[in-house]
Amino acid sequence: MGTINRDFPDVPKRGSFPMSELHSGAAFAELVAFLESPEVAQKFSDKLGIDLTGKPTTMTIRGFSGEQDGRVHTDSRSKLVTVLLYLNSDWNPADGGLRLLNSDNLDDSFDEVIPAAGTLLAFVNTENAWHGHKPFIGQRRSIQLNWVVSEAAVRRSQWRHALSAKIKRWFGGAANL
Repeated sequence: MGTINRDFPDVPKRGSFPMSELHSGAAFAELVAFLESPEVAQKFSDKLGIDLTGKPTTMTIRGFSGEQDGRVHTDSRSKLVTVLLYLNSDWNPADGGLRLLNSDNLDDSFDEVIPAAGTLLAFVNTENAWHGHKPFIGQRRSIQLNWVVSEAAVRRSQWRHALSAKIKRWFGGAANL
């Protein structure tokens, strides 16, 4: 994990950024390519019982979490599967993790995933796949990979994240936590 963390992109602020807006080192780029490979799609298809063959993907990177991040939500219906790979080598478990929820209430959890380096969470997106975390301000590194329903969903996601990344860059310099 050390090499991947060393090659982690310079994420300028809180929020999710598309890989196309970031520059990473070789080890991180290799991990990204591996995660988007047909072999990995097949492994997740087998494990989750959903056919991801030929389905397009979106990928975003998070480096920092702000006060407004982590609100309880379900993912967009255009997402079939969500994979979160955490890359936080010094995570303090007391800071909490991602809560998997029975409802839209953050205190109604059935599990909590600590975002320590190497922890991977994958789930099929459903109308009741609620998740969120308590407010945390600071470094919270992750890769979010989604298999989506169509190329149109990819374009919408890329447009939205690219616009958001530009706005974040325009209105702030450092991590602005």
